Amino acid sequence: MSLPEKPDLTLLPDDIRPEQLLGIVFDYTAQIASECRLGRVLSLLADMGCEMIAAERCKIWLIDKRSRELYTIGQSHFEQTRIPHGSGIVGYAVATGEIVVTDHAKAAPRRNAQNDRRTTCQPTKGMIIIPFSGADGQPLGAFQAINKRTPSGTFSKADASLLSLAASYAGKSLESVILQEEIAATQQEILYIMGQVGETGNHVRRVAEYSYLLALGLGLPKGDAERIKVISPMHDIGKAAIPDAVLNKPGKLTDEEYRIMQRHAEIGYKMLISSQRELMRTAALVAYQHHEKWDGTGYPQRLKGEDIHLYARITAVADVFDALGSDRVYKRAWEMDQILSLFHSERGKHFDPDVVDALMKQLQPVLEIRSLYQD
Repeated sequence: MSLPEKPDLTLLPDDIRPEQLLGIVFDYTAQIASECRLGRVLSLLADMGCEMIAAERCKIWLIDKRSRELYTIGQSHFEQTRIPHGSGIVGYAVATGEIVVTDHAKAAPRRNAQNDRRTTCQPTKGMIIIPFSGADGQPLGAFQAINKRTPSGTFSKADASLLSLAASYAGKSLESVILQEEIAATQQEILYIMGQVGETGNHVRRVAEYSYLLALGLGLPKGDAERIKVISPMHDIGKAAIPDAVLNKPGKLTDEEYRIMQRHAEIGYKMLISSQRELMRTAALVAYQHHEKWDGTGYPQRLKGEDIHLYARITAVADVFDALGSDRVYKRAWEMDQILSLFHSERGKHFDPDVVDALMKQLQPVLEIRSLYQD
């Protein structure tokens, strides 16, 4: 089915007035303009589509060029649904650029029953699929509406015309959000690589994920948890200046070698503190303070209690938990009962007691992360 390039808004569905449509569009576009999370933007676009044409359900599908799949996500990247590119009605619409409007989706010749079971939660009668492109004209994804909220459950050409307006807006608004997410993912990967100096395998990745879970367990806002996830991989960046003979020594360090090793905290601080970005300056404090102890016996400043930055206290627990459970050149990995025993005994001494409690409450997801990112 083809529609005019510009939707004919004189063909509004009978169940919506022009002023209602304007209210819906202005409300959602205002929210979308201030949002940078891809999952949230997709959710808002889908809700806008549902209200514009009174659909039971809407989805925004995007193309993953690397895996040759179509995917849609919830507000978290963990809530993903994927189907093969070109598969089923949605895949056909995206591959060909054709608009699909059908009153009998189950009888459609390109329907894929397996995709239906994975992607819909109710019987599907009517369906609209509007492919959309980016600014460069390249296909980006599709807007899908399922079931009109009327007894017939079917859509009209006027509904398709309105949804094409939403799809056009989706193509324009999603490009920048996707680009920002790609930039953020690239920056995170660079930080992981930088943080791996002097460390083994996936240590910094696990510490980042543990720190995120511990922050949530302490009741910190999700934004703060995301921030510490970015910061914590840089806690040992100062080890870049420590000689390999000390850093990779298989046996016990001498007193002089231990003093050299301790310098990595201050070196890391000096490497990061000159940045004008608040995030990097906070990372500098974490690098400086993650070896401080709750009782004031740590290094290099012998800070005590809440004088130690909260992010450093969280990173300390995440770092030690992972280090004890990992093989190093100078030791074998500890058994889990030994690790937990140490944290119980050092609660209120080495470690902030609240952070230790958060670790115990979050232990199962922490262990799942450790299993996921094995060396």
